[in-house]
Amino acid sequence: MKTKRNQELTKQEEFVRDHRRHHHQVSAWRFIIFALFLALWEISAALGWIDSFFFASPSRVVLCLMDQFRSNNMLTHIGITLFETVVSFFLVILFSLLTATLLWYSPKLSEILEPYLVVLNSLPKSALAPLFIVWLGTGATTIIVAGISVAVFGSVISLYTGFQQVDAEKVTLIYTLGGRKRDAFFKVVLPGSLPVLLSTAKVNIGLALVGVIIGEFLAARRGLGYLIIYGSQVFRLDMVITGIIVLCIIALVFYKSIQLMEHQIKKEFKM
Repeated sequence: MKTKRNQELTKQEEFVRDHRRHHHQVSAWRFIIFALFLALWEISAALGWIDSFFFASPSRVVLCLMDQFRSNNMLTHIGITLFETVVSFFLVILFSLLTATLLWYSPKLSEILEPYLVVLNSLPKSALAPLFIVWLGTGATTIIVAGISVAVFGSVISLYTGFQQVDAEKVTLIYTLGGRKRDAFFKVVLPGSLPVLLSTAKVNIGLALVGVIIGEFLAARRGLGYLIIYGSQVFRLDMVITGIIVLCIIALVFYKSIQLMEHQIKKEFKM
């Protein structure tokens, strides 16, 4: 009996060890590919294989980044973009949750509004940015609204679809036991849709950032979007690439933060 149990433990340990080894190998290869890309980029610029004026180089990007941080410009741009993105993200989650809840409560209303949501979600959001500028002027409000517009319609559709896909038998059981629609929503539908809400949040944080950058391209004098568009106007391509790299880092931090929160929630609720 003990021997069989020991064999099972050994197999489990071997599986965990193999899984960790695979994870380390994947991480190592990611780093190697990235390092080779940077090295090839730097060598190509140094040897004149590519025009360093148009394509910059890793060393020029690092120098530009250091100059921006020394002058405190980069911290200002990052802070403004972070603030606008976080505000847009939370407003998207709040509005989407309230709207999807309202649509679930009223099937007739959802049937009426569904075509409008689909059309608005399909509409290129950059086409709305000039309208926001005319209606709201240039400033943080316009940029936050632009961030909201990119994510909100798809978020409403995803959450409402998630609400509809909850086990119908559990909802029926609530009604059978004398519960009302509110009880069915808070005890079955909302808890059952938590994975959908978390996956939607991971998508929305990236979309909110995209919308904010679109807004900063057109209606800002500060922020990473403004830094990128200004760099392209004065032919400072190292500044443009620096802004893009910082945006990639911010997007990664946002994604990992939501992913960590998702892990903690799933652990708490044993999902």
